[in-house]
Amino acid sequence: MPASLRWAAVAVGVEALLLAGVAVLWLVLNVVLTPGDRGRAIAEVVYFGLAAAALAAAARGLSRRSSWARGPVVVLQLLLGLLAYQAAFTFQRPEFGVPVLVLVAATLYLLATPEARLAYAERDET
Repeated sequence: MPASLRWAAVAVGVEALLLAGVAVLWLVLNVVLTPGDRGRAIAEVVYFGLAAAALAAAARGLSRRSSWARGPVVVLQLLLGLLAYQAAFTFQRPEFGVPVLVLVAATLYLLATPEARLAYAERDET
């Protein structure tokens, strides 16, 4: 497996761990504090958990060169990039948004390298 694909899988795995941490933190905050809308708070925790699980599955798929994994990773990277951009610039929280933007850009670059694209092309031919 090419190094760029391996590093992309690692980056997506790190994103999955970070999102799982956000889900746990959001759950703890909603238990300790009294949310205005408990149903919305629970839904947000579930969304964070589902996103973390999707990223973890995609990271595993990338590490195995599964043909289904690359598309969802690209889509999730674009969504994370939009959220990180909003966090960094709209909400003026660059300490959260900029590191995520860097991770997203690195992952998209690694998936677009010729060796990563060739790894999938070779797999499709076999």
